[in-house]
Amino acid sequence: MDQTVKQGLSPCYLHEPKVRRLLENLHRSARGDLLRFPPVGVSEVLDRLLGRNPTVAERARRMKDIFIPITREQGVFLYLVARSIEAKRVVEFGTSFGVSTIYLAAAVKDNGDGIVIGSEIEETKAAKARQHLEEAGLVGCVDIRIGDARQTLADPGGAVDMVLMDGWKNLYLPVIRMLTPHLRPGAVVLSDNINTFKRTLAPYVAHMENPANGFQSVTLPLGEGLQYSVRFSN
Repeated sequence: MDQTVKQGLSPCYLHEPKVRRLLENLHRSARGDLLRFPPVGVSEVLDRLLGRNPTVAERARRMKDIFIPITREQGVFLYLVARSIEAKRVVEFGTSFGVSTIYLAAAVKDNGDGIVIGSEIEETKAAKARQHLEEAGLVGCVDIRIGDARQTLADPGGAVDMVLMDGWKNLYLPVIRMLTPHLRPGAVVLSDNINTFKRTLAPYVAHMENPANGFQSVTLPLGEGLQYSVRFSN
């Protein structure tokens, strides 16, 4: 018998009862975003009409009670990608309440050792994310850095295997440009909401789809469009 088959794969931490229950509760709570989001949307429209340009921190405070997480299907996909490339160092731009972080942290835990480096500008969300990770038994696999991702993620502490882009859309491009020198060849970048924010993300998508920038990309029909990119050159 093949030795790999005989030994089997490492257990999947997502199957742990406490993790399954927690994710079910979080995904259920996130459905309330449909009721919480409209007032935020009205504020954004008023800003544009009045020519206001609120800071990232101001926008984050408006969204402090809103999950806006990945879907369950996307979460499982994140886990599977991280497992398949044996990711040990994962960077997450946009931690929010930690839903995606749980899927990523479960993967690095099952890979044997590693860290998920998250960035969240809203302190109350970061605190909630840590609480959820403690409940899942994964807090030791995560480093959530509070503040502007353009500062907090500037030094990921080593070669990065995988990145999840799910923060403020107008910052996707500067954040990935900052992170690119830290990405190992073969690193994967997953970027959410490609179809939802087509206009805002157009420069980012063009950058990731231009082979001259060292990436090959395709957008998958998961959630509202999940771009899958692989780093081919330094």
